[in-house]
Amino acid sequence: MTRLGLVSDVHASPEPLAAALELFAREGVDQVICAGDIAGYGDALDPTVDLLRAAGAASVQGNHDRWFLARRDPATAATRAWLEALPTVLDRRIGECRLYCVHASPPRSLMEGIRLLDEHGMPEPGARADWDARLADLDADLLVVGHTHQLFAERLGGTLVVNPGSTLFNRSCAVVDLPSLDVRLLPLPGATARAVWDWRGGWTRDLA
Repeated sequence: MTRLGLVSDVHASPEPLAAALELFAREGVDQVICAGDIAGYGDALDPTVDLLRAAGAASVQGNHDRWFLARRDPATAATRAWLEALPTVLDRRIGECRLYCVHASPPRSLMEGIRLLDEHGMPEPGARADWDARLADLDADLLVVGHTHQLFAERLGGTLVVNPGSTLFNRSCAVVDLPSLDVRLLPLPGATARAVWDWRGGWTRDLA
């Protein structure tokens, strides 16, 4: 068995990321996967990247990472080089399973996120059927995405799709066991996980 720890949208905020990594250590995670947006919102990018590097996290770029690099915002040379070297897609085999990770949606979008919930954390009408069809040809067992600040694990188009939510905004992460594809959506220690963090209204309903 391989146990994956999933995070996303850490947004230059090391404290919630550190809490997720501590939880992963207790859970016996073998590999940490980060679905992008390491930069943005927060103001502590260097220590956030240091945590991901120390954890050996396999990460992809998000839209905020691209914007950060384009603006030439302040950061150490090591942080900038690490972000610039990140791929937009992770596509790898782990034992019997194929993992595909992209920030927003396949094949390599950084902006068109898989949004299954509305701003109140309720199912978005037609969204599940739409993504069921759009992901029907994706040859992957596990798809890991972020971007939308929505926390879910759903089978779409024959693939288990997991968005671990934002460590900063949803206060959440996820653990997935391979090859069984057993998934747990977890609150950060001492926090309540939120199903959605919507830009228009902030926090919405707690995760049931």
